[in-house]
Amino acid sequence: MKKYIKMTWMETKLFLRDPLCTFFTMAFPLMYLFLFGFISGNEPTPMYGGRNMIEAAIPNLTAMIISMMGLTFITVTMATYREKGILRRLRTTPVSPLVLLVAQLVVVFAMTCLGMLLLVAAGKIFYNIAIQVNLFNVLAGFVLSSFCFFGIGFVLAGILPSARIAQIVGMVLLYPMILLSGAFFSLDLLPEGVQKVANYLPLTYVVKLLNGLWYGEPWRDHWLNVGVLSSILVLSVIVSIKAFQWE
Repeated sequence: MKKYIKMTWMETKLFLRDPLCTFFTMAFPLMYLFLFGFISGNEPTPMYGGRNMIEAAIPNLTAMIISMMGLTFITVTMATYREKGILRRLRTTPVSPLVLLVAQLVVVFAMTCLGMLLLVAAGKIFYNIAIQVNLFNVLAGFVLSSFCFFGIGFVLAGILPSARIAQIVGMVLLYPMILLSGAFFSLDLLPEGVQKVANYLPLTYVVKLLNGLWYGEPWRDHWLNVGVLSSILVLSVIVSIKAFQWE
């Protein structure tokens, strides 16, 4: 247990020392939240299907944090560790690479949670949003969504040949997905063709699930979202185990 704690603490310090990681996880979503608040406050907006701007922005920006952590941070970090031979060297020591993988998951999940909590706190303090959610349901949806994208990140990190390519691929996947999934604009405002494309994006199902649970909708209304995300998670784990390259 001590080695897991030490490795997790080390990975936490490395994360916090990286200005890009801390900025895009904590500051960047808050900037957008305040930008939305500056535009229209917490008033209803067609941008989010007639829902109040800030209240609707929180689950959407949370989905954005989840996707960024999975497609960029995990992908680039693990690809870098493999490229620099860190994983290979760990396999020859009592500290197995599994310890590093667990530490990565713990740190990334904790920082993702912190990003969401900052959004909720800012919304409550500055815009007095109404928080009338089933915390258990929202947390469960958050965990499923997070680990789904973390799994995708591990797949990319395991099969891409270098950290530089991993970063490029992660960005290429991330930004179109954010724009087309409903994270920034309600899917109803997008052209029909774009809506069809959105049905093939994992982030679309994260946005729908988090939004629904945030507004108190029951799980039975989201069986498709849960099924898709669960399937991606299971498939990602299988592919990662089979295809992850340690060196």
